[in-house]
Amino acid sequence: MKKILVTGGLGYIGSHTVVELINAGFEPVIIDNLSNSSLDVLQRIEKITDKRIQFEKFDLRVKNDVTDFFRENKDIEGIIHFAASKAVEESVRNPLLYYENNLHTLIYLLQECQNNGIENFIFSSSCTVYGEPDSLPITESASVKEATSPYGNTKQISEEILRDTCAVTSLKSIALRYFNPIGAHETAEIGELPIGVPQNLVPFITQTAAGVRDILSVFGADYDTDDGSCIRDYIHVVDLAKAHVVALQRLVDNKNVSNYEVFNLGTGRGSSVLEVVNAFQQTTGVKLNYKIVGRRPGDVVAVYADTQKANEELGWKAERSMEEALLSAWKWEKKIREL
Repeated sequence: MKKILVTGGLGYIGSHTVVELINAGFEPVIIDNLSNSSLDVLQRIEKITDKRIQFEKFDLRVKNDVTDFFRENKDIEGIIHFAASKAVEESVRNPLLYYENNLHTLIYLLQECQNNGIENFIFSSSCTVYGEPDSLPITESASVKEATSPYGNTKQISEEILRDTCAVTSLKSIALRYFNPIGAHETAEIGELPIGVPQNLVPFITQTAAGVRDILSVFGADYDTDDGSCIRDYIHVVDLAKAHVVALQRLVDNKNVSNYEVFNLGTGRGSSVLEVVNAFQQTTGVKLNYKIVGRRPGDVVAVYADTQKANEELGWKAERSMEEALLSAWKWEKKIREL
């Protein structure tokens, strides 16, 4: 089995990807500093997969620790890099933290790829690189706009670092620009568990339904959309996780057409905030306490993916519905709250 390093492997998307790597016959190794995750996720992954998983707890910003890890683990054949700070609002308040955490860690990993002959690298990018799009749906050829936050800027700079490195080394890399992951594993053993107040819509919905939050705020109902609320492309996290495995396999099999590739990962369908709220109520039978409030600074009106390139070149397509994603998210919320 090929040994694959997954940084941030106990996080939301990382944990689901570890499960899918094992299902596909890979042997994942996890590095996580537990700054935005919990060690019990490791036991949950092992329960789902019935496999023991190598786990290393340290901070990738400490270069000597990164070097020591690769010195002791010479059989790593690929890396899937999730570990990063990811809250837009926090990045505005503390930009240096984001530039240090998101850029230094990538650079240290890429240096070790060069030093150890590791050629396969999957990068967790984001649709935030597109900013407010000129047209919809968004294709990979859409212009990358000036970032509206330090977080978004770190994703843009990271892609540039990868592209420049791939141009002069043997590194093969795929940057996956994904849209809005939602949902949880069908076992309800792993799911999205934000620390503090959720920044994303669906965990705020499920926490409101569970009584953890008193009320759900819908930021703006006066946008130029059918119901006035913002539109996003919501993709089931398991579909997203599977895409990482497909992308990795593409590199391992040398089926990439260039050393640096970019793919959008979404459903290709936009759903408004109010549509998601109503879908949750209809699917679960739980009535939500929500109110319309003012717009949130920095929110773009509508963003959803053109997924043709991923469908045709990567051979991947989102399969799970909005209803499946919302039901799985609610099942997960109820389990962790013991409802």
